[in-house]
Amino acid sequence: MLEPLKQSIIGRAIENSKIEINIVDFREFSTNKHKKVDDYTYGGGNGMLLTPQPIIDAIISLKTKNSYVVYLSPCGKIFNQEKAKELSKIEHLILICGHYEGIDQRIIDNYVDEEISIGDYILTCGEIPAMVLVDSIVRLLPSVLHNDKSKTTESFENNLLEYPQYTRPQNFRGMIVPEVLINGNHQEVDKWRENQALIKTKKNRPDLLNK
Repeated sequence: MLEPLKQSIIGRAIENSKIEINIVDFREFSTNKHKKVDDYTYGGGNGMLLTPQPIIDAIISLKTKNSYVVYLSPCGKIFNQEKAKELSKIEHLILICGHYEGIDQRIIDNYVDEEISIGDYILTCGEIPAMVLVDSIVRLLPSVLHNDKSKTTESFENNLLEYPQYTRPQNFRGMIVPEVLINGNHQEVDKWRENQALIKTKKNRPDLLNK
């Protein structure tokens, strides 16, 4: 499931030694002879729960004084651009991917620094949220993107969505690029973009303007 982490921008960042990503299967840490990592929940209920031993031993094997442990969970705070920036400054992240009904609470209480959710919906596993975090964080690291300056005008910077953008041809089947973008006046372009970002945010995400 984590193959996308080897592709495109992230893959190149790994090849160029900008980042290091280790995928750890906590089943390898199970002391059960069948490598079992889940069991029924105390108190009854549907589904299986990941047991503490394999995950805790995996964390212990990885953790250093610079580590920060994140559990991808629907109970966590909603992930956003500010949190991505915050996490991009941490030297060593350990992301725990849950399965089934999640993980034993004792892992969270004693070994997890923060729970993070990527939205108010349920997924079958934690690998997809982990990939979302990795992609969002890696692109913020120095020299990973060719144009670092573009980060300052992207959506969610200053609580605004990004302005509309256009490329060639200027006239495509009667749909015309706004004149202001081709007249060469950069001050007018900047004003237009700022205004369009406000209009777009008000229309699509008015909640951002409240911030």
